[in-house]
Amino acid sequence: MDFFSAIKKRRSVREYLDKPVPVRLLEEIVDAARFAATARGIQPWEFVVITDPKALQGLAALAENARFLAQAKACIAVFCSDTKYYLEDGCAATENMLLAATALGIGSCWVAGDKKPYCQEITAMLGVPASFKLVSLVSLGYPKRKDALRVIEKRSAQELIHRERF
Repeated sequence: MDFFSAIKKRRSVREYLDKPVPVRLLEEIVDAARFAATARGIQPWEFVVITDPKALQGLAALAENARFLAQAKACIAVFCSDTKYYLEDGCAATENMLLAATALGIGSCWVAGDKKPYCQEITAMLGVPASFKLVSLVSLGYPKRKDALRVIEKRSAQELIHRERF
């Protein structure tokens, strides 16, 4: 899938087929993340790839808005060292992963991390040093619905663009 198609088709997918995501594709998704924009070239990110069903259920139990993680086939937890722009850098890496997943035909959903009450518990559960910040969890799996990755209507660019002044 080309770049602009992936951008237009990316959706939050919360229902997955019972089909594992190959390790090679998970690695491609993380590889896309490492090419994200990063303030001052610091690259503060670290990624924990979770595929164990019991661990995914544990994450789902902790993240109240992400119970669907229990049915996901994988989750990538995005952590950043506590730098000045860790949140921006981690979010840029997360978006690259979402787009890469879409381009590979894999459904994904961004689950909030930063400032959520479960951050410390998930950090400890995954064995990540407490000095790192949980930026996001990205659920992954092949979409259950065939039309999950499709272009939907959005506001037109002409409605959003302001020239010189708002």
